[in-house]
Amino acid sequence: MAISATVSSAADDLDYRPSYLAAGIAALTVLVLYVVTLAPSTAMWDTSEYIAAAYTLGLPHPPGNPLFVLIGRVFAVLPIAPSVAMRINVLAAICSAVSAAMWFLITERVLVGWLPKKWQRIVGASVGTLIGATAFTVWNQSVVNEKVYTVSLLGIAVVSWLMIRWSDDPDGRRADRILVLVAYLMGLGYTNHMAGMLPAIAVAVAVLVRRPRTLVRWQLLLACVAALLFGLTPFATQPIRAAHMPAMNEGEPTACQDGLKFDCTFSKSTYDRFMYNFNRGQYGKPDLTQRQAPFTGQVGMWWYYFKWQWLRDAHSERPGVQALLGAVFLVLGLFGGWVHYKRDRRSFWYFGTLMFSMTLFLIYYLNFKYGATQAPELAGSVEREVRDRDYFYLWSFSAWGVWAGLGLMYIWESVSSLFGTEKQKLGRVEVEEPRSASWLKGAPVLALAMVPLFTNWTTASRRGHTDTADFARDLLNSVEPYGVLVVVGDNDTFPLWYAQEVEGVRKDVVIANTSLLNTDWYTRQLIRREVFDYDAAKGPAVYRNKQWLKPANGPLNMTPQEADSVEPYMFIKQPMAMKVGALNIVIDPQRLPQDGQGNGILQRADIFVLKMIADSWPGRPIYFSRTSGGYARELGFANNVLTQGLASKVFVPPAATSGDTVLVPSDGWMDVKRTAELWTDVFQAPKSLIRRGDWIDQPSIGIPYLYIATGVELAEVLRDRNPQLAQRVLTETKGVAEAMRLGDALRNVEQILPNISVPSGDSARGHQLPTQTKRP
Repeated sequence: MAISATVSSAADDLDYRPSYLAAGIAALTVLVLYVVTLAPSTAMWDTSEYIAAAYTLGLPHPPGNPLFVLIGRVFAVLPIAPSVAMRINVLAAICSAVSAAMWFLITERVLVGWLPKKWQRIVGASVGTLIGATAFTVWNQSVVNEKVYTVSLLGIAVVSWLMIRWSDDPDGRRADRILVLVAYLMGLGYTNHMAGMLPAIAVAVAVLVRRPRTLVRWQLLLACVAALLFGLTPFATQPIRAAHMPAMNEGEPTACQDGLKFDCTFSKSTYDRFMYNFNRGQYGKPDLTQRQAPFTGQVGMWWYYFKWQWLRDAHSERPGVQALLGAVFLVLGLFGGWVHYKRDRRSFWYFGTLMFSMTLFLIYYLNFKYGATQAPELAGSVEREVRDRDYFYLWSFSAWGVWAGLGLMYIWESVSSLFGTEKQKLGRVEVEEPRSASWLKGAPVLALAMVPLFTNWTTASRRGHTDTADFARDLLNSVEPYGVLVVVGDNDTFPLWYAQEVEGVRKDVVIANTSLLNTDWYTRQLIRREVFDYDAAKGPAVYRNKQWLKPANGPLNMTPQEADSVEPYMFIKQPMAMKVGALNIVIDPQRLPQDGQGNGILQRADIFVLKMIADSWPGRPIYFSRTSGGYARELGFANNVLTQGLASKVFVPPAATSGDTVLVPSDGWMDVKRTAELWTDVFQAPKSLIRRGDWIDQPSIGIPYLYIATGVELAEVLRDRNPQLAQRVLTETKGVAEAMRLGDALRNVEQILPNISVPSGDSARGHQLPTQTKRP
């Protein structure tokens, strides 16, 4: 077989021309696939945050990703799609498509020392490109700009192609310039995400093996260091932009509080805040020596997500098939790596080391806890990440296509050889190769490359998904004009930021995130935040029956300096009373987190939430998002919140149930009229969730569950009051549960629907819903 030889003389004759046209066609084909399955709007997790940051030229969470923000801002204003979100989603698609072209060129380059005919190499490169581009995480992240990972993928792929070319001719006239360019691109990539430096180890190994004397050429090394540092300069935009106080200013890496000035910008305080932001200090990640999970478990996480790539079995319906396909593509890739080593050592030293960096090294460096849905048999016995982290391994899954393509080409060659061979000239030697007809007869094995295209079509696609933006509008519109909405997590905060800052929806509502209220910069920004006018014409009809008084100030009656002086937490041992007008609250220390000595802990965020109520209520409506679970009860508001749609309003309960204010057993008070009006006339997400037809991300399932719980409670209350409306609400709720494939969530509907007597209606069948939602 041809593989029995080591690096052939053909690999020494590198006057071949890379197939840039074919690579461009491959990239265009991949781009078409991504555009066809592109999200028209935002999505869960960091998508909304980063779209809003790009649109407003703001700062997303530390370290801030300035390169992405700058590029994203350009795409946000380009007239290439009907909405801002879709334009930035196109950015993700383009980055991944161009990356696919780089992997195409690399695969073709490896095949030069193996296959004599250009068409064979193009087929092999196309096969590898298809596998890498349709891997689930790569595809799913390329059709919505979930964060910065596709931009990082592009940087890694471009650096890789440059280093493959450098490895071919390390003494060529352009070799030194390539190294300087690579250093610059890695520095620039770091300003998008730390993954920009992932190729560094591979670059060092390639240089050490291919031209070790480079290490003593101090002028070249100095030029590379200078280029790398120059690549980092986008970070300088952060304190400048932060001083202009954009709507999104996470970390606030500036000491300037009233505009950009020389003295505060070039000050120790700005430097300290910038470095704290740059080093992601607020997250407090442990040292690498303090493993958050066994390394075997962390490698198991990579394998768990690797299996997703070839069949995303979100509901564990085909675990055996998923495991089989995972094993097939793992072996295919490992075998391709061996073929790479045997056939082209020059490029292997770089690419093989890169694959090590993007797998084992990265696994060790990230030091994750167990994945959110990994190893379900361990249940709650281990600490888990709040969400599945497959996107951190997107780079390895994308590049895996190169090796999987090489492995598949070897199998194709081996099978084709069974149908007859002939001698072919390969460089200066002759090798046995399959005949042209034999290649055709063995071609069916290439169908394996199309497996992820078909198995991931429905799960990776985000075509038509609008439910996240609809949820954000629904939640904001559950709040009365000029209200304060207390939220707790990413998925009930970032979509709201997107809705307000990108789409201009309900900017009059103040969003107070409890996680961020524990930081000093966030409370300063709440205090400085402009009071926006409520646009009644664009607002829901349910709020047009009265005049809403615009507050003169924000919800916190304190200066930024006073806010900075609030301690991180306080202890309470005895019940603490709080009286605001007719509102009487008692905070039970036993309901709060404990310090181990019988004291309840009020965190900084809790103090500010109570302070906002004391300063603003009842002049401002104060709401707890229903995604916050039992947070209102924890603070003593169990009997003092009134459900209105997807939020619960702070109120003083009536002496007895009357009119539209009713007490729902186990879940508190509900404003039936307002909630019904919101459900029937305002809410859009139930319909879009039904159209979506599935929900594959289990850690964020609390969002559709919120609608299910709200719909069930509302239908139960309406059962005797308005049976027809109750049936309408419950039927739509059933549709959401069915679309989300929440089989256990449908049984409650089955129990309720037969008990609703509607003369002209039909009883529907269905299955169960919880009456409580958890934080997503």
